[in-house]
Amino acid sequence: MADTNVSKDVNDSYKIPDALWTEIEPLLPPEKSKPKGGRPRMSNRKAMDAIFYILRTGCQWNALPRSLGASSTVHDRLQEWQKAGVFHRMWGAGLEKYDELKGLDWEWQSMDGAMTKAPLGGEKNRS
Repeated sequence: MADTNVSKDVNDSYKIPDALWTEIEPLLPPEKSKPKGGRPRMSNRKAMDAIFYILRTGCQWNALPRSLGASSTVHDRLQEWQKAGVFHRMWGAGLEKYDELKGLDWEWQSMDGAMTKAPLGGEKNRS
């Protein structure tokens, strides 16, 4: 069932497609019971939409469009899911799916990456 709570100020391309959501949803832990009163818990799909939005855009948590939820709520869900191993399970499921579709050489793997801080204002010695 699609969650339609994301307003139109965020492009629909940031929403998780239904086919992908059917792969992700079983990997989530069962929801904890919430004490009576207070606001209802944000739907898992809306929370994951917001987390993916942060990952895809690189925006700061406090710049998360309000239509995707409160940044503190989304960040809390991210931490809850990290602790529960959700993203590790998603990674494993993604590898298995790719292996089914394209095949992986499990005997040899490589990973590379680099991250540096960009200098402020560019080079100091301009010609």
